[in-house]
Amino acid sequence: MAFKVHQLNKKSGVTYVYEAVSTYNKEIKQSRNKQVCVGKIDPATGTFIPSKRLNPQQAAIRDPAVTASAQIIGPVAVLNEFSKLTGLADLLKSCFPDTHRQILAMANYLAIQGGALSHCSSWAKSHEPDLANSLTSQRISEILSSIGTDAKQTFLAKWMKKTLENDFICYDITSISSYSELNEYIKYGYNRDGEKLPQLNLAMLFGQISALPVYYHRVPGSINDVSTLHNLMLTFKKLEVKRLHFVMDKGFYSKTNLDELTEHHDRFTIGVPLSNKWLQHAIDDIRDTIHGPAGYCKLDEEILYVHSRLYLWGEKKRRCYLHLYYNATSHAKDVDMFNGELLDYKQELESGKPVKEHQKAYDNFFIQKKTPKRGLQVSYNTEAISQYISRYAGFQGLLSNGIKDPVEAMRVYRDKDAIETCFDDLKNSLDMNRLRMHQSATVDGRLFIQFIALILISALRQKMRTSGLIEKYTVHDLLREMETIVKVQYSGRYGHIHTEVTKVQRVICKELGVHLSGCS
Repeated sequence: MAFKVHQLNKKSGVTYVYEAVSTYNKEIKQSRNKQVCVGKIDPATGTFIPSKRLNPQQAAIRDPAVTASAQIIGPVAVLNEFSKLTGLADLLKSCFPDTHRQILAMANYLAIQGGALSHCSSWAKSHEPDLANSLTSQRISEILSSIGTDAKQTFLAKWMKKTLENDFICYDITSISSYSELNEYIKYGYNRDGEKLPQLNLAMLFGQISALPVYYHRVPGSINDVSTLHNLMLTFKKLEVKRLHFVMDKGFYSKTNLDELTEHHDRFTIGVPLSNKWLQHAIDDIRDTIHGPAGYCKLDEEILYVHSRLYLWGEKKRRCYLHLYYNATSHAKDVDMFNGELLDYKQELESGKPVKEHQKAYDNFFIQKKTPKRGLQVSYNTEAISQYISRYAGFQGLLSNGIKDPVEAMRVYRDKDAIETCFDDLKNSLDMNRLRMHQSATVDGRLFIQFIALILISALRQKMRTSGLIEKYTVHDLLREMETIVKVQYSGRYGHIHTEVTKVQRVICKELGVHLSGCS
């Protein structure tokens, strides 16, 4: 046990401070004290003057007047590296000069810990203490409300131009449920999570090559997927965004959408629903050839029959390519999925709540009769169903005006699933599964903070993939691993130290390119 002893030197009049350690000697069975001079007391001020043999940290620990504070710096250091690497930090500063530090701190909080933003102030006390006072619940609400449309759109336009060059852009929509109906964007509609709550739809663009979220906008919950693309195109025209290459699933297919994309000279690769007669006719033309080896190829260890043809789209005969695929092993899966959809469609009709987008399926596969006594009677059109299953199950069609090679088109189309990971991060990792806010401006601000956090964890995940760290950690596991790196700040002239960095943390810093004292 260590304790301090003050001894006055009568000749010099200087009071020296000794650190005494009491140890027990087993041989003589007695305690002995060992004293080491650690400094002296200034006779004029009474303050402690450390010995020159001590380094600043040793001196600070022994100075009774020194206070120390601890700050967890590991996870924030990692995310700050990527905010600089992507140019995100500088862009936020230029668009939000007064609140960029708070915006980035809130995004860091969501990426590292997640949860309601009202808890951000408590988190900041241990991770970003100099910002804690400016992240109270009231101040956060003010900041969220102040993120105006102009500054946000300026940021998004600049971010798109920064990240979009020569990239494939995946476009998709997710629904975010809410307990509030006071926001004009919160409406009842098709809920992708199967919840009986009103919702807000969030449309997002995600770059396949950059592996970063590129753009987002909110959509009323009652708007269906296929009709959202028009407003997105209008927005891009105002932002003067150059030509893009959209990758979209069949839920966005419509003649109106493709007409608008071709008119805007954008590229697209889109799934085509098998219910379209022109696609069925194209499949009928090649049906007799799908069992021969000539048209088969391997794609990610999967055997597919592939056929491509030139297809001229619309009145202006825009040049496109129709890629057809047949997978014998997925035939049974397609049959089960199709029959499951028919069960849902029948329930919609019998409940008296038909869905407009399903009208073509109602007409093709159901017989509806209405009598005064029995009311509406719905039955299956078994002949049409059997013909459809025998002819088209196992087939898939893609239409592209930007990719001629069918294997490359399918690879790009399948890679759009990265946006599902993006949505999963948004809802689960970043606490966006429920909207608890009511005011429209506050919700807009919260969505923007979520988007910034999504950029950070997407950039981190991409680096983890290229470095191989993704095989050992999830994004959140890696950030948690860095939690034990702490900066201890001493008052006065003593400066700060970092706690010891583990071997695992040094490897993480090296692989991610994070420069932190003690990590090299």
